[in-house]
Parts: sequence; C-alpha cells; structure tokens
Amino acid sequence: MSTARAALAIFVACGVAVPLIAGAQRAGDRSARIGWLALRAPSPTNAPVRGAFVGAMRDLGYVEGRNLVIEYRDVAGKTERFPALASELAGLKVDVIIAAGGTLSALAAKRATSTIPIVFNAVGDPVADGLVTSLARPDGNVTGVSLRSPELIGKSLELLKQAVPGMTRVAFLRHPDAVPRRGLDDTLKGAEEAARGLGVKLQLVEARGTADFDRAFADMIRVRADALTVMGTPAFSAERRRLAELAVKHRLPAVYSFRDFVEAGGLMSYGADLADLSRRAATYVDKILKGAKPGDLPVEQPTKFELVINLKTARALGLTIPPSLLGRADQVIE
Repeated sequence: MSTARAALAIFVACGVAVPLIAGAQRAGDRSARIGWLALRAPSPTNAPVRGAFVGAMRDLGYVEGRNLVIEYRDVAGKTERFPALASELAGLKVDVIIAAGGTLSALAAKRATSTIPIVFNAVGDPVADGLVTSLARPDGNVTGVSLRSPELIGKSLELLKQAVPGMTRVAFLRHPDAVPRRGLDDTLKGAEEAARGLGVKLQLVEARGTADFDRAFADMIRVRADALTVMGTPAFSAERRRLAELAVKHRLPAVYSFRDFVEAGGLMSYGADLADLSRRAATYVDKILKGAKPGDLPVEQPTKFELVINLKTARALGLTIPPSLLGRADQVIE
C-alpha cells in the first residue's frame, strides 16, 4: 500500500471526515465555475458587495484559485450590454450565474438560458418583474434574494420627513425602463400610499439617463417639490454623483435606496444591506452546487437594513438633522 493510501486508511479508520466540497466535485476534481454579471467593475463603493460574496463562498469551502472559478463580467454602467454578456456566460457553461446587476441583469440571464441556475442578489419585486412565479416556489431556473420589503418605501419617506419636517410635496424620480411595467406600477402605488399616510403629495418625475436629468429637476422645481426620493435602479446608481450634485444644486433634500449615493454626496439613504444580500446569495449557490434545484429554493426578502446620513450635505442644504434621527443611523458621514 502506498504512503498516501495508508494515510487515508488511517483517517477513515479513526472516523475523521475528509472534507469535500460536494458541488465543486460534481465532475471529478473540476472546480465550481460561477458567472458574475454586474453593473460595473469593483470600485471603493461596490467592491464590498462582491467581496462579501467571495468571502461567504470561502466560508462555505469554495476558494478562488483552488476549487472555485468566477467568471467576472460587467457592463460598465451600460445596461443595454447585459443581454450580450449574459449570453457569453451561458456559452461558457458555468454552473451558476449570479445576477449582481439588478433586475435587468437577472432578466438578461433568464433570457440567455433556461437550464443554467441563476441566483439574483438584488432585485426589486421578482414576481412583478417576471423573474419567478412566486416567492415561495420560484419554479424554473431562477431564485435569489430581493432587496425590497413591503414597508421599505414607506420607511424611506418617513425618515425623509423627519429630516425635512415641513415637507408637503416630494418628487419621486423613477426610470421608466428599469423594470417591467407591472413592477413600475406596483412601486408607484406603494410610494403613493406611503406618501398619503404621511400627509405628503407625491409628484412623479421620470428620467432615462443624464440627458433627462436637467429637465427632470426643472420639473421638480416647477411643481415646488420640497424633497426628493430616487428609485433604486442600476442606471441611476451609475450616475449617482451627478444626481447628488443636482439635488444639492436645487436644494432638494433626497433619500436614496443605496448607501453609495450618500458616499457620492447624497443626503441620506435607507435600504437593504447589499453586502448582506451577497452573503446570502452565496448560500443559494452552495445549495445548488450540492444538487438543489433553483425552483425549489424560496426567494428571500431583506432582513438587514441600513440608514446612512451625510452631514456635510445636510449643512450644504441648510438642514439640521434631528439628534433622534442621527442616533438611528448606521453610519454618519461628516
């Protein structure tokens, strides 16, 4: 008996488990191969999201360069490129595609393949957007973690009103092509109901990109909006610095869905912790690599939220943020 076989026999005889990564070993010693479809390449603001996924995979036993290969693709902020890159990943026959670029990336991946499992880590309403048939039983080859909860838009507006007590009219900036029409309509309905509950008038304003921003803000000023809430979409995230600058220029206190808007100069954000969603997406990948079917894995909603406030921006807007609101913030940027 060879030395290696003898050593193995001793381990087995002693009842010591030899660690194996079931998914990564499905085809002999082949590494697990994951496709990562994102809005943009890592930067100081979004690197933690990708890092959280890689770290969670490592905790589950999958290590890049050892038994895990991740094919990274990003559209450099150009969402129209999602279909081409999704098809490219499908052509590589990866084991799982992570749709990390929001609803549009998940839809592109779903259209590119009906057989490769797809896990999204940050979409709005996956049922309304046509990604799954139900949260409890997605069916098909798509599942993942949604970044919205039913109370999210109402909570965001409530926090904004605490920062701007005299707010009576709030503009709602949305992208008309960000998600399918049903998802857009459901988002608007939820925002209108939340605004009514706070005694605030909601003013809908639409923009597809930077070419529309000046006109959109002119519309907000024309209707005398007191504040602004911005729909969370990849297209707006790519232009977060410009949106934050325009909000300050027009003296419109704004609440956003993602913390990177606040890091780019926005006033405040309230939304799901994206790094936490990425960590949870890793658990889906692990289950799928071990044989679970995506359609049998229920879609989860966010459980961890974060409030981030930029005091420098508040001062530029002439706002004094109440101590009670500052005390609730997960991070305050000075």
